[in-house]
Amino acid sequence: MLRRLYAWTMSLADHPHALTALFVVAFVESSVFPIPPDVLMIPMILARPSRAWLIAGVALMGSVLGGLLGYLIGWGFFETLGRPVLEFYGKDAYFDAFSERYNEYGAWAVLIAGITPFPYKVITILSGLTSLNLGVFIVASVIARGLRFFVLAALLWKFGVPIRAFIERYMGLLFTLFVLLLLGGFYAVRYL
Repeated sequence: MLRRLYAWTMSLADHPHALTALFVVAFVESSVFPIPPDVLMIPMILARPSRAWLIAGVALMGSVLGGLLGYLIGWGFFETLGRPVLEFYGKDAYFDAFSERYNEYGAWAVLIAGITPFPYKVITILSGLTSLNLGVFIVASVIARGLRFFVLAALLWKFGVPIRAFIERYMGLLFTLFVLLLLGGFYAVRYL
């Protein structure tokens, strides 16, 4: 099923309303959908590099607004909508332990999930459930998702097709390493 969903998402890149499709995919991915908008962005940017920044901006807008839907699900509809989404991703047991200390580090959690391959939708729902400050949530989401989508757009714009395989294989790992180095740097400054 996931492979068919992936193929369907990829087919949207050639559609005349690809930007609208990208917005919708980015929106629903931030709250429930399993396929990230990167899958759609890559062929769209490779086909029209001059629109790379527009494509990244549409993905950012859709993702942040979809993140607000995830926040709303956690805030007001957790038991009926949020918990089943977390169970689908196997994060329900992890969720209970994590939510206790969430608001203390909520902005960091949003930043990390927004950049790395960790399911961003889990953090959007968790942010709503724990009532993370909405302003903090929005700013962290814009920074994280903007960084993710605009770095992807810049790489594709600059290097084109030759970098596609590298991005598809290693981008998640590179963003994860970046976040670990960033957190390590903050830890070193604070405790060393």
